[in-house]
Amino acid sequence: MSRLLILLSALCFGTTGTAQALGAAGASPITVGEARIVIGALGLQLAARRVTRGSPMPVRVAVLPRDPRMWMAAAAVAGYQVTFFLAVRSTGVAVGTVVALGSAPVVTGALGWAAGHGRPGLRWAAATALAATGLAILTLTAGSAQVSLDGVLLALGAALSYAVYTLTVKRALVAGAGAEATMAALFTGGALLLAPALFVLPVGWLATVPGASTAIWLGLVPTALAYVLFARGLHGLSAAEASTLTLAEPLTAALLGVLLLDERLTAGTLSGAALLLLGLVVLGVARRSTGPAVPGPSAVIS
Repeated sequence: MSRLLILLSALCFGTTGTAQALGAAGASPITVGEARIVIGALGLQLAARRVTRGSPMPVRVAVLPRDPRMWMAAAAVAGYQVTFFLAVRSTGVAVGTVVALGSAPVVTGALGWAAGHGRPGLRWAAATALAATGLAILTLTAGSAQVSLDGVLLALGAALSYAVYTLTVKRALVAGAGAEATMAALFTGGALLLAPALFVLPVGWLATVPGASTAIWLGLVPTALAYVLFARGLHGLSAAEASTLTLAEPLTAALLGVLLLDERLTAGTLSGAALLLLGLVVLGVARRSTGPAVPGPSAVIS
């Protein structure tokens, strides 16, 4: 069930690029990211209050993170928006996506190991290698690639932000925090940290019907819904495994590009998608003799 929740979250994440292409053309990537997490934070706050209202014991939902570690995760939420979208602008969608999403599972596994979560297993390594190779083929055969050192470094920063966020959330969930309440606090904190962008960058696109519709979709589906599913899935998986499973996101994005944006399927696209899917299958096949990985109390960061 945990793997299914993570895969469903990846399906939601995968709608982001298509939604931007259809409704937010010309908008600053940073303001798109800020609008996304502001609306997502509002949706998550409402969801958290709805869940706690039905709890047998009164629970106070924190509007903002309560301790420095959770503020670190909130900063990672904001940092991912900035570094990923700037990486895509600097080095192109293909290279930016490959570096950020392809390296995120490796960075997450390495940080988790360093933080005492245990060394990722061989099955995780094989699945990640297959999926990352498939992602590279899938993305780089979709169009011309341009490589910029600044863009690559920004994409690596996005991967690091994702890893810090994932490991911190995992630690909070293991400690007993609720998925909705944790996500609500983190995204509200992230939105607050990015708020200055709304005062210095143009936001006129939000006043148009396509722009407003895009912002609402991005905030509610690939943010509020997706991150609740992601957090609930993290309850039963290691951060490294969850990070690899979210590589289903670019596969979803590629399929939506074909169906909605008239993008063409090529032999490279098909072979890359097949490898990526094979990696997810290798990771997703549960071992009946082994329970889900849960980090011990020595876990320190996201």
